[in-house]
Amino acid sequence: MSHKCQSLLLDRRGRPLAHIATLSYEFDEPHVIPEHSHPEDQLIFASKGVMTVRTKQGIWMVPPLRAVWIPAETPHSVAMSGPVSMRTLYLLPRLVRSFPAKCFVLNVSPLLRELILHACQFPKLNKKTTVQKRIIEMIVDQLEPADSIPLQLPHPADSRALRVVGMLLADPGKQQTLEELCADCGASKRTIERLFLAETKMTFGQWRQQMRLLHALQLLASGEKVTGAALDAGYGSTSAFISMFRRQLGTTPTRYFKAG
Repeated sequence: MSHKCQSLLLDRRGRPLAHIATLSYEFDEPHVIPEHSHPEDQLIFASKGVMTVRTKQGIWMVPPLRAVWIPAETPHSVAMSGPVSMRTLYLLPRLVRSFPAKCFVLNVSPLLRELILHACQFPKLNKKTTVQKRIIEMIVDQLEPADSIPLQLPHPADSRALRVVGMLLADPGKQQTLEELCADCGASKRTIERLFLAETKMTFGQWRQQMRLLHALQLLASGEKVTGAALDAGYGSTSAFISMFRRQLGTTPTRYFKAG
């Protein structure tokens, strides 16, 4: 059952106590924060390590120097793949007005990174304090133009397509055809293809490739070698996996994590 957290920014009458609250935490090993929700908008930043955010709508991967935006009242869990340095900002709803009312992963510029780390030196930031007001305004200014990046895996809503999702997530590298998967989900291949495209805006093939990429990222973050991650994610060769990784993220797995 999802746990609803109390507001960090509002008093019992719903009046703002501050505009941003912060949380810093070091995870030395894999860990899962169970499903919960906050009345504030939330920005979770990985200054080191990889996190995976899960909601009923999908999965969002947060590698080093990236962040995930989680709108207020969104039930979510967070899984750490190995050691993680997590920095979180809780923002009054609508403080950042340009963001959509859904989760997404965004690039964190060097300036935004330093602003997040600096903000986390304060338990709360309030615009009534001049210095804190400037920090809040700079964070919002840096968030407004932030680019989203393709590290999410949206889930279809249809129960038949969700059964396919469950089978794939249980064993991402298993070499089953869509026809074989459909035999256990109660729908035809054409129906499942239509549902994935309509409900995730991705073809089934694109969705499966994205799932394997995110699975491999989790393994790499946990210390797995590139060859092991490639095979576990269902790729027949390391070179094929590296080629896919470069197409999706613009660099090789080794360079990607060195950059983080």
